[in-house]
Amino acid sequence: MTEHTLTADALAERFFGSALGAVELMSVYVGDRLGWYRTLADDGPATAPRLAERTGTHPRYAREWLEQQAVSGFLTVTSDASVADGDARIYSIPPATVEVMTDEGSVNYLAPLARMFGGVAPLMPDLLGAYRDGGGVSWASMGVDARESQSDMNRPWFENRLADALSRADGLHATLSRPGAAVLDVGCGGGWSTIALARAYPSATFHGIDIDEATVAMARDNVTRAGLADRIHVTCADAAEPLPGPFTAAFAFECVHDMPQPVGVLSSVRDALAPGAPVVVMDEAAAETFAPDGDEVERLLYGFSLFVCLPDSMSHDPSVATGTVIREATVRQIASDAGYASVDVLPIDDFGFWRFYRLGTGTPVVQT
Repeated sequence: MTEHTLTADALAERFFGSALGAVELMSVYVGDRLGWYRTLADDGPATAPRLAERTGTHPRYAREWLEQQAVSGFLTVTSDASVADGDARIYSIPPATVEVMTDEGSVNYLAPLARMFGGVAPLMPDLLGAYRDGGGVSWASMGVDARESQSDMNRPWFENRLADALSRADGLHATLSRPGAAVLDVGCGGGWSTIALARAYPSATFHGIDIDEATVAMARDNVTRAGLADRIHVTCADAAEPLPGPFTAAFAFECVHDMPQPVGVLSSVRDALAPGAPVVVMDEAAAETFAPDGDEVERLLYGFSLFVCLPDSMSHDPSVATGTVIREATVRQIASDAGYASVDVLPIDDFGFWRFYRLGTGTPVVQT
């Protein structure tokens, strides 16, 4: 049994810091969605009236946000900060804030994190109801904020790091490079994982599948914009149903923990594989076992689980209700129940909050 060592004063201080963080998160959501960060980055410094004019917003609210951002250290005042007329002050955005709030290609791009909780906030009454009666709140009901948040946060990791990460797994690069390879991406989300794989392996074709119609529409649009519609086909379907095949390899990026019936999905994937084809699961890098006073990653994963992933999973009946905090032992049990002969943790330890697993069928490889 672990004794809690925080005093009331220390806990109060910590919770006050959490309140400040919540305010900053909400202010980032506002600046992101109203385009205030973007215009400061793209069009240069501005006064409150000028910022409002650029973005079609109200100058008094723009001024309050600019002042709050400067007090919080996200923006700088590039004119005399002591002038009595607040509308005369000029604000600029430092390079670090530009990257974190606007650079969609950077792994430090975290503005979408605020969108996730922005999508959750209106659903708090529904979540409270679910917590009482054991129901759920579906991903579809969380709307565009949550959908775009997940897609945009994962995108730079897939675009900048995925191909290199997979090249470290023995034999996987050769399998994906095989002429005519057919690759399945289960739970493809916004399609950025599929797009990254297609760019890295130009001789392969790809089939993305997701259960959410709006997400599939977003993925198809992203695929078209990337100029890869001739090699990537995205469909809206339940992956637990029979899948086309055979596939040379299959991937499930950050989605197994969301599945109400992951054993059924991974069984369906196994049945759609060519002999010896690998299955790679990327999911949360939770600690090996539960322990109080977890690190910051564990705390964040539980936040996602409480407000997003577990309610979504429990919006389906039946559901195994895994939640975001999926530990290695759980992945191994799911894979075993789905008929896989082995589970190996791949040597990829510098890829955000995620861990990679290779699931083996034990079926001999048929050379082609």
